[in-house]
Amino acid sequence: MATGIRDKVAIIGMGCTRFGERWDVGGEELMVEAFTECLADAQIDPSDIQAAWLSTCLEEVGVGKSAIPLAVTLRLPLIPVTRVENYCASGTEAFRGAVYAVASGAYDFALAMGVEKLKDTGYGGLPNPGSNFGTLSWLWWPNVTAPGAFAQLATAYAAKYKISEDELKRAMAHVSVKSHANGALNPKAHLRKPVTESQVLNAPIIAYPLGLFDCCGVSDGAACAIVTTVEKAKQLGKKDFVTVKALQLALSAGEEVGFNSWDSDHFLTTAQASTRAYKEAGITDPRKEISMMELHDCFSITELVTYEDLHISERGNAWRDVLDGFYDLRGGGIPAQVDGGLKCFGHPVGASGLRMLYEMYLQLHGRAGDRQIENPKYGLTHNLGGFPFQNVCSIAVIGKYQ
Repeated sequence: MATGIRDKVAIIGMGCTRFGERWDVGGEELMVEAFTECLADAQIDPSDIQAAWLSTCLEEVGVGKSAIPLAVTLRLPLIPVTRVENYCASGTEAFRGAVYAVASGAYDFALAMGVEKLKDTGYGGLPNPGSNFGTLSWLWWPNVTAPGAFAQLATAYAAKYKISEDELKRAMAHVSVKSHANGALNPKAHLRKPVTESQVLNAPIIAYPLGLFDCCGVSDGAACAIVTTVEKAKQLGKKDFVTVKALQLALSAGEEVGFNSWDSDHFLTTAQASTRAYKEAGITDPRKEISMMELHDCFSITELVTYEDLHISERGNAWRDVLDGFYDLRGGGIPAQVDGGLKCFGHPVGASGLRMLYEMYLQLHGRAGDRQIENPKYGLTHNLGGFPFQNVCSIAVIGKYQ
């Protein structure tokens, strides 16, 4: 009988590069930068690593289609290395592979690495989705842009719950102001300048009602984790180590675009994956038990709606919680985007899931500096790849071993 992943796997090391326009390095150097920090944190020998997973999404402009670049770059000695990709959830997918491999008993130590090198394309956003996403693009997503699709999410959400234009814009602005304030405290963040509500509200419109500050950009960066069994972590003398409490994945199966039951104001995948994750982690009241979150804030409206899909804010009331400061770093109930989120830490697609886990890991060890949260118990990460009407959602929950 399946029992889930709770407390079966320990995270003993993590590393993350500075995200940004890293013109000075390639994907290989980014992997070395993240791995060097991770290995020093884990305090094991590289030869102890028995298997590895590499995540990169847009291989046409990055490190390529295979897993060989990770093996060659880190000089991994003829061990199995697997390359995975699952849109914006790719980093968490690499982590999931490493975690399940250790939990199965196949390996004692496994590595998960996520990397993306996007800025060298000379293009401001992601490359043409037609070339990267294949059949889905041409059959299901013709003429779709990410800002346009998520702008429709915003208008549908406002219409369903009868939220005024002013209320919605102010709530989305607060989401962005919060992320910029948190990112300013993070030396590894891509964007480190605070912004005001006025700046957000008066910025150029990208796709109504989303303005410039409602949209995240893309970055260069890498992040990684080394995982092992709880028994091995104890043998290594690790104390107060972090374990995986839950890992859940949910993918659209056609309901959103194929039927009329979905009204475009929320994410079916997030609602399902989070419910399963809470059950796996033994969490009965996420609003009271979750200490902090890193959500997939590709757009401010995505973060806002996700609060409801995670069953933390009541349906139609997330905008009120946002304006009340419930998700703020200081004085809030559950701080969100503690490190600046996709909006300000950055979004190297294949690395983002592991970057989120990196922040939760630092917080749980009390190593987050000026943005440290007091006595965190559970950290939740959420990735969303694709569009509101067809996507992949990944949820992870980590916390101290009990």
